[in-house]
Amino acid sequence: MSSSPDPRTTTATGADVRVRFCPSPTGLPHVGLIRTVLFNWAYARHNGGKLVFRIEDTDAARDSEESYQQLLDALRWLRIDWDEGVEVGGPHAPYRQSQRHDIYREVLDKLIVAGAVYESYSTAEEIDARNEANGRAKQLGYDNFDRYLTDEQKAAFRAEGREPAWRLRVPDEDLTYVDLIRGEVTFPAGSFPDFVLVRAGGVPLYPFVNPVDDALMGITHVIRGEDLMPSTARQLALYGALVDAGVTTFIPRFAHMPLVLGEEGNKKLSKRDPKADLFLQRDKGFIHEGLLNYLALLGWSIGPDRDVFSLEELVAAFDIVDVNPNPARFDQKKAESINGDHIRMLQPEDFAARLVPYLSAAGIVSEPPTAAQQAMLAAAAPLVQERMQLLGDAPGLLGFLFSDDVSYQDDALASLPANANEVLVASVGALEVVPETDFSAAAVQDALAGALITPVEEGGLGLKPRVAYGPLRVALSGRRVSPPLFESMELLGKSETIRRLGALVEHRSDARG
Repeated sequence: MSSSPDPRTTTATGADVRVRFCPSPTGLPHVGLIRTVLFNWAYARHNGGKLVFRIEDTDAARDSEESYQQLLDALRWLRIDWDEGVEVGGPHAPYRQSQRHDIYREVLDKLIVAGAVYESYSTAEEIDARNEANGRAKQLGYDNFDRYLTDEQKAAFRAEGREPAWRLRVPDEDLTYVDLIRGEVTFPAGSFPDFVLVRAGGVPLYPFVNPVDDALMGITHVIRGEDLMPSTARQLALYGALVDAGVTTFIPRFAHMPLVLGEEGNKKLSKRDPKADLFLQRDKGFIHEGLLNYLALLGWSIGPDRDVFSLEELVAAFDIVDVNPNPARFDQKKAESINGDHIRMLQPEDFAARLVPYLSAAGIVSEPPTAAQQAMLAAAAPLVQERMQLLGDAPGLLGFLFSDDVSYQDDALASLPANANEVLVASVGALEVVPETDFSAAAVQDALAGALITPVEEGGLGLKPRVAYGPLRVALSGRRVSPPLFESMELLGKSETIRRLGALVEHRSDARG
């Protein structure tokens, strides 16, 4: 009996580190999956090692080419690159399981020669019947019966037309490893039975092909979710057999990341939760820097009281041993706040360029924008960069600058004070005397302050700024919230600004009928 980690476990460090990302192409990419590739990518880049990207696509009923393309789209948008694998090739191709069946057969043959596997003919019904007859709990499953079949018994089964499955001969000893996140873990001897590697008919199963691919591709560190931790016992057992059979020379290190919980309760964030949908988050206006920063915080920290950092800083600081084993909770508001911080870190030209897809999707600008649209965007983008958390807010905040038609939102109209028309008319009068050549934000502010804020005894309306400027904001944008008011007027120009102020007066008059 042994309770020590296998001495054949890798000691690879630095450039010898090899990690992998091996999703199944089913459904849309979700944030939990992206955190997995992020931690693997960051660990590889931190060490100067390599990230291998392969596809586990042996489930023909669920796998799809569409999902595969979505995975590629997700990684390219996030700018997570890989050193070997699908699309880029490498010395261990092919990198799709569906194209590696001959390789799996060769490995199985080596395990057969080494005596590490055996033929198993038991059906599920026979296993249940034996368990019942022996007073053994049904949920314990397979009883290792076929491990002891004689050659005559095997021949008899074959004569019945049965094809064997192949099961691993699990060692009768404790299996121990040191989890890089959770410390030493021991699976007691007898805690799981011999398990099937290849089904009758020659179909290889996930518990076989996943470790085999890792072994053949030289993966030194397996970084994956906590939910896969129970399967580590089987992987350790199989790895021992692969080393003995000469398929590989070492056993990898394992690290199991904490679960990501939903915002309420203690349940794992569901793949069907909208917050888990990577592309939905992109559509809302996350930039890749902001989203990856937040996902890195789901189990890891760059330092006390610091949440915002660049991807370069992440790579420089990241070590998988620093990941917290406790569950992490996905907080949408915090994610959006961090995204806003990263938006403010963008160069103005970069920020403006990233707004274009969102404005184009809303029909506000063409893609690429016209020269006039580009000029307006370049001038307007700095006005909202400091107050925007999601790029998806751009159409609502900036749309009024690109169209002559103003659509008044109900809540904006409801916010107007009783004297709104008086304010609008006074504003028109004040702006009409501002020269066209001097229609700047500063000149506009001075003129409007004189008409609206100056005390009554000095010729103004004596209003507080919130009351004075609220109707003007609604007139220009149709919304209660907009970019800075005076700068917006400068961008719209004198005649268009005055036209919009008058249009709201007419709209209110028509509504009163």
